[in-house]
Amino acid sequence: MKVIEITHPIQNEQLIKEDVAMAFGFFDGMHRGHSKVFEALDIRAKEKNLKKAVTTFDPHPSVVLNPERKRTDYLTPLSDKLEMIEQHDIDYCIVINFSSRFANVTAEEFIKDYIINNHVKEVVAGFDFTFGKFGKGNMAVLNEIDEFNTTIVGKLDLDSEKISTTSIRQALHEGNLQKANDELGYLYRIKGTVVQGEKRGRTIGFPTANVQPSDDYVLPKKGVYAVSIEIGAEHKIYRGVANVGVKPTFHDPSKAEVVIEVNIFDFEENIYGERVIVYWHHYLRPEVKFDGIDALVSQMNDDKERAKYLLAVDFGDDVSYNI
Repeated sequence: MKVIEITHPIQNEQLIKEDVAMAFGFFDGMHRGHSKVFEALDIRAKEKNLKKAVTTFDPHPSVVLNPERKRTDYLTPLSDKLEMIEQHDIDYCIVINFSSRFANVTAEEFIKDYIINNHVKEVVAGFDFTFGKFGKGNMAVLNEIDEFNTTIVGKLDLDSEKISTTSIRQALHEGNLQKANDELGYLYRIKGTVVQGEKRGRTIGFPTANVQPSDDYVLPKKGVYAVSIEIGAEHKIYRGVANVGVKPTFHDPSKAEVVIEVNIFDFEENIYGERVIVYWHHYLRPEVKFDGIDALVSQMNDDKERAKYLLAVDFGDDVSYNI
């Protein structure tokens, strides 16, 4: 996949020189609704014998258009998004820097510069895709233009609610991993590097890997989770229990930094500096402050046993456990 990063105005040498079918969208999360867009793109490209292209944006438009509610963390930061887009056998991916200058591009200019001049013969996007200054461009506008064909992909519902990036973000913030993962169509994941931590866990029998996210990911609600973790280049998967939070038993919650710590089951290797991927399976409980170490250790043992059971079910093991 050829990635073309554009800072408006687009230059002639950045234009695609062959006919393409192109999907448009921000695509944060690459969720099941987005999958419908890519399915439609694949169908249109094969019907017309066209190359497949995608146009996306970075950062999120709210950084420019809505500073009070700007979105600076993502379900799939740009590098992850590009990796997932490439899995759809895309030939070209245009990444437009969403700047103040680009926000002033009119709908007419966008159509001319980024669609017609880019040899786009088939446009594919969700029903709510908008573009151009003040969002005046929409799918109905595109549908009236003769230079290309437009495919409008309808919304996808789950339990009578529209699947959306906003809905998934909210579910993660509420600790509703089941809903988030159902809407994504896969386990939510955070990539990172194992870094030095306080090393307190090993003193109480629960050594942890302190995972520093590699990008600006949406963090799940503070609390304890059943997770799996992929370590290093061998891509071996281990199971564990993770804590997202400030460890209030030991720290002032108002001053401490939120961290991700994973207690990896049956694992004693030194993995400082290793790149890992944490997969989020189940939310177990909120983060709480305990009266002492004994109460904390007792609860952590309970968390570990429950996580082991839930993960065994997820991985298809033959298990029994009394929750």
